[in-house]
Amino acid sequence: MIDVLTFGETMAALRAEGPLILGGTLNLSVAGAESNVAIGLARLGHRVRWAGLTGADEFGRLVTRTLRAEDVDVSRAGTTDAGPTGVVVFEPRLADLTRVGYYRSGSAGSRISAAHLAPALAEGARIVHVTGITSALGEQPRRAVESAVRTAAAAGSLVCLDVNYRARLWSREEAALTLRPLVRDVGVLVASEDELALAAPESAGTEQARVDALLAAGVHEVVIKRGASGAEVFTADGSASLPAQQVSVRDTVGAGDAFVAGYLSALLDGEPPGGRLHRAVCTGAFAVASYGDWEGLPARHELPLLGAEPGSALR
Repeated sequence: MIDVLTFGETMAALRAEGPLILGGTLNLSVAGAESNVAIGLARLGHRVRWAGLTGADEFGRLVTRTLRAEDVDVSRAGTTDAGPTGVVVFEPRLADLTRVGYYRSGSAGSRISAAHLAPALAEGARIVHVTGITSALGEQPRRAVESAVRTAAAAGSLVCLDVNYRARLWSREEAALTLRPLVRDVGVLVASEDELALAAPESAGTEQARVDALLAAGVHEVVIKRGASGAEVFTADGSASLPAQQVSVRDTVGAGDAFVAGYLSALLDGEPPGGRLHRAVCTGAFAVASYGDWEGLPARHELPLLGAEPGSALR
């Protein structure tokens, strides 16, 4: 059985070297929250399947070629003539601040449906990972996520939901109305401090009240990403927290996805909550210390590199 099944929109990614208004070079790669997680997990040695949808174009072929090269199973991915592969543009403006522009309206990824996902779900997975981003792409993707979550939970898979709120895709009110009903089937919920309210009941006014409400609703683990301050996980047995790894920050884009990949990897390995956080902050540190959404994510044997003396060369 596949360890992790995930799906969503992966786009062609154009990265500028400076302000777009000045022109210059754009480097081409791919990017997408769910495929970032898939690559992170595959590099850590897990069996991962990405069942997204791309356009029948060169950008779409780049997406599947890249994922295949990273040992991600794309046997249930699909293509469509109904829309092109989306494009995302990253524009660095300060040392650790990047502007992101999306060109994804009517894209192939926004055409994903429950029918497309059915074969992948029928084959099963230990964990099914979804994000709020896919639900934000339109009515059909929203229904696909809802169906996938219900189907996975009914089949005994652990469902992981990363809220992953994107203000350019939908409002906080729309996100809350869509994500709160999913919680009853979610085993692991991941959110940043400002995203937690989008999944918790409206009546819960404090962070602890939101956590308690989510655990009472059936969520097994509530994982809160606290950025540079680290992360904390809450379960029915208590909580554990861990500070972030101290590294030189080059690019914060993709750090949350790297964190999720590390957390799910340790969960699959049977690590306790503290061990899951440790691997998650490690993979997050690799992400922020490297350029790109996923390019710097570590293989399993590279995880100890964070303990090396800064500025050293391994010979």
